[in-house]
Amino acid sequence: MTVETTGFATRAVHAARNQGTASSRAMPIYLTAGFEFDDFDHAAGHFGTGAGFGYTRTGNPTVHAVERQLAALEGGADAVLVASGQAAVVTAFLTVAGAGDHIVSSTHIYEGTRGLLLDNLARLGIETTFIDEIGDPEAWRAAIRPNTRALFAESIANARNDILDIAAVSAVGDEFAVPLIVDNTLATPYLVRPLEHGASIVVHSASKFLAGHGSVLGGVIIDDGRFDATAAGHNAPHLVLPGRGGLASVAARHGGRARIAYARESVAPRFGASPSPLNAFLIGQGAETLGLRVERQSLNALEVARWLSAHDAVESVDYVGLETHPDHALSARYLHNGHGSIFTFTLRGGLDAARTFVEGVSVFTHMTHIGDVRSLVLHPGTTSHAHRTEDERAVLGVRPGTLRLSIGIEDVADLLADLDRVLSVVDRTLDHADLEPVGEAAA
Repeated sequence: MTVETTGFATRAVHAARNQGTASSRAMPIYLTAGFEFDDFDHAAGHFGTGAGFGYTRTGNPTVHAVERQLAALEGGADAVLVASGQAAVVTAFLTVAGAGDHIVSSTHIYEGTRGLLLDNLARLGIETTFIDEIGDPEAWRAAIRPNTRALFAESIANARNDILDIAAVSAVGDEFAVPLIVDNTLATPYLVRPLEHGASIVVHSASKFLAGHGSVLGGVIIDDGRFDATAAGHNAPHLVLPGRGGLASVAARHGGRARIAYARESVAPRFGASPSPLNAFLIGQGAETLGLRVERQSLNALEVARWLSAHDAVESVDYVGLETHPDHALSARYLHNGHGSIFTFTLRGGLDAARTFVEGVSVFTHMTHIGDVRSLVLHPGTTSHAHRTEDERAVLGVRPGTLRLSIGIEDVADLLADLDRVLSVVDRTLDHADLEPVGEAAA
């Protein structure tokens, strides 16, 4: 039977079918739910070994190509692409921890991750201890328990720009055969590659710098491929014990890549975290220009931060690229191509000044996102950190007048002109407030 001899509905479904080979220089988009098997044994072999592609939830050529790309950028052995940054974090945690286990985390992390640890993983029997002084290895060491299964922190913390001493913290983890998981979203592999400093796993919200254009969601988990079943098997029985039905253990089948293989086989697809191939394609396209964008964004951010630090309306600027930042010296050990482009600054006028700023900018965009080619602004105290107590916000450097900037690739002169125009209004408001009579003099 040929397509030409079939009915209209059959032709509509099958006429476009093409099994010919074609070599595309750009990454092809395999936008399909499933893949055709060559024969009966091909299907059986795929389900028996996992080789090849059968269904996009468990593997897709477009997704796989981006995984190779991102693993190479981070210097990792392998990667698993998932549907969002939050999916990457939870997949990483569930790859190493289960009911009755414990995680040690930095306090200075994304609020969504903090909520995941406190609300969701806690309900699954995974407890978390938070570390305020993340620069003190002894604080990490003291928090580790016999059931600790991971240490977690961000390479550049949001929002105070704290820098993680990756080598020092990973060394503490190594003493107990506990992997360090680093969220490298703010730094990107262009600025620092945590696996090269001893971290075991890196996660990203690929929605941010990796994709770069604020158009798609995605996340990625990248593993160092150095899981040692002999040294760490007691902390990962799910990786070293035989599987259901006498299946060889994950470690026996995958060796040093056991962690990432478990994430790929047993966590991401079963929890439904698989990404769209179209999103994967756009993340891959964005990653191709990652270095160019981050270089430009970092240069712009440094100039903006210096300009803000000299302005009368600004009380403080928390940007690690400034010599005044407490982690500036530490950043020199880890950040070699710039200092990133996300930071906070605090206005002298408090909440009212922050409102004037947010509602007055025109080049900056007011939205909850970071790592975009566009420059963005957000008020953490009433948005991302609204559910923290006042004392907790103070510890994190979030005050009523604090604003978070994510600097884009625009001409920096236009960014400074926008800031100058808005802060001149803030200045006038502050000057007017200073002139207002108070107390009995106002009566």
